[in-house]
Amino acid sequence: MTAVQCVLDAQAKLAECPRWDERTQTLYFVDIDSFKLHAFNTQTQKLESREFDEAIGCFSLAENGGFIAAFRSGVYTFEHFNAPLTIYWLADYDQQTTRFNDGRCDAKGRFLAGTMYSPKDALKGALHQFSHGQETLIDQAAWTSNGLAFSPDNKIMYYSDTPNHVVYQFDYDLESGTASNKRVFIQFPHGNGRPDGAAVDCEGNYWSALYQGQRIVKISPAGQILEEHPVPATYPTMVAFGGPEMNTLFVTSSRSAQSDEELKTFPQAGGIFAIDVNAKGQTEPRFAG
Repeated sequence: MTAVQCVLDAQAKLAECPRWDERTQTLYFVDIDSFKLHAFNTQTQKLESREFDEAIGCFSLAENGGFIAAFRSGVYTFEHFNAPLTIYWLADYDQQTTRFNDGRCDAKGRFLAGTMYSPKDALKGALHQFSHGQETLIDQAAWTSNGLAFSPDNKIMYYSDTPNHVVYQFDYDLESGTASNKRVFIQFPHGNGRPDGAAVDCEGNYWSALYQGQRIVKISPAGQILEEHPVPATYPTMVAFGGPEMNTLFVTSSRSAQSDEELKTFPQAGGIFAIDVNAKGQTEPRFAG
């Protein structure tokens, strides 16, 4: 069994969106419920944090060294970690019921970000794409947008709806940025974990954090579960490949979701965990503008 270590006992309420910066060997992540963006330099062990006025769901690093991020009120850019926010797109949804959740860039530097609809009485979670100052709706048929990732050849886009225990595949046209032919990639049974955030390795395998499932699963491009990696948290939320060789799987987790009894078993829930795996991750694309 591959050893799992807690590399940062972050005590995060809801850590999400781990993002590896290969240029500085820094792992970024958000704590959605604390309105924070964190930067953890794995070489110096220094943690830098920034608190915002609202929930930040996801973000991507930008080619120019800055950031693009999806907040409850919309999408913003900022030129460096502590720079002022610049409006990119203001939300056109009901902010009382909806906020941004999971997202990342495609290989052309377009930022894709999905929303979650809290009442969960209709499939109002949507996947948006942002590029060159424009917003495009890609899909609207989820309760909670999650698990966004791309195959190494950029021809397949993955997208999960966590409460419905399903991961979808789309055909993705990288040149146009369009997604089509939506179909079920894998459907998980109820009661054994829900597919949350994910990443795809260089061989095309899809690694999914199973929320309430206490483990990470590696799934082949054909939809077969190849490996399972338990983690010391009931609610892992997302994974990201990083490290000098890109073979460390970083795992974020939720603390606020844990019961008092679960916290006795998993006292480092809300931390950032690391697993050295027999796989190599893809370098994360950056926002092009």
